[in-house]
Amino acid sequence: MEGYTADDLDRIPDLPPHTELIDGTLVIVSPQKDFHTIVVDMLTQELRRLAPKESFRVRREMSIVLAPRQRPEPDVIVLRADTEIGRSRTWYPAEAVVLAVEVVSPESEIRDRQRKPQLYAEAGIPYFWLVEESSGAPVVHAYERRKPTGAYELLGSFRGRVILAAPFDIDIDLTGVDDL
Repeated sequence: MEGYTADDLDRIPDLPPHTELIDGTLVIVSPQKDFHTIVVDMLTQELRRLAPKESFRVRREMSIVLAPRQRPEPDVIVLRADTEIGRSRTWYPAEAVVLAVEVVSPESEIRDRQRKPQLYAEAGIPYFWLVEESSGAPVVHAYERRKPTGAYELLGSFRGRVILAAPFDIDIDLTGVDDL
């Protein structure tokens, strides 16, 4: 057998919440630190506030089917509103996603920094954010997929405030984590 498939995640009984499929292997996610939870909450809230409702939807901790043996679960995703699928689904197709956000945890550093961005780029997801902790504060590294190479290129690293024009106008005060 060549490992599990994306469809298997919905059929295997009693899997822990947030189990991912990377390269046909089940990845059981460790409990998250408070920093991780706060940053995911803040980014979800702010992206929902800023995203034009007619064009985008924001979800947290929902998996994406990238390929038959690839079904990661980014911390936050921004979807095109016209590809919204039924409320009973447990995943979204890669072509629906315009931004995938990963908040790095100690147990997932290699996956979040290397393998997942590679998979997201190969699946054609236009934007990717990698969020890391530096002295208790979030640092957002924003990337855009370049068509000639199909790889992500760094748009910028943001401390204190994220200001971007894509996939829509974004202005997020990262110091807001201190208020949560």
